[in-house]
Amino acid sequence: MALLQGGRVALREKRLADAWNEYLWRSDPELSELDAALPLSMGYDEFLRVFRGQLEQPMVWVKRMSVDTMDGVYIGNCMCYDIDVINREAEIGIMIGDRGYWNNGYGFDVMVTLLDHVFSSMKMNRLYLHTLDWNTRARRCFEKCGFDAVRTVRRSERKFILMEIRRGRWERVREEKLAARDALAAPSQG
Repeated sequence: MALLQGGRVALREKRLADAWNEYLWRSDPELSELDAALPLSMGYDEFLRVFRGQLEQPMVWVKRMSVDTMDGVYIGNCMCYDIDVINREAEIGIMIGDRGYWNNGYGFDVMVTLLDHVFSSMKMNRLYLHTLDWNTRARRCFEKCGFDAVRTVRRSERKFILMEIRRGRWERVREEKLAARDALAAPSQG
């Protein structure tokens, strides 16, 4: 069941059936590099045990969701984490793991849907993310969603761009971004 409906995607709670694809994505060297992580080295059985534990006992400062296409194809994940209810801010992240859905606006759809949800229902004032400085495709997507680059950050020998969007900015661009998201979902004329 979808928690959030985008233009071309539905964001939903994770389920055990997602484990195999997520394991493959997190074991993939290219996807891991885009996420600034090492590929998983554990076997699937151990991963499944950890995955099941996260489903059964979710952490209150992390909200993980799966991304499906409108026809129910599981293509990726998104999350809101390091949720700080005092300062009303959180970090967000996204991964479209199925390469067949890259460069077609799915990441934009996911981000706009997630931003709208987090700003409206979680009452956050600031959302931020870190993207590798060389990942221009991701940066373009985040900028298109309304994020601004704040500064370069170094972590473990890597350079990231800290990007953020504040509630006031989202409120100013919200209608434009939702319309752009929904236009991507409209059938082509011609």
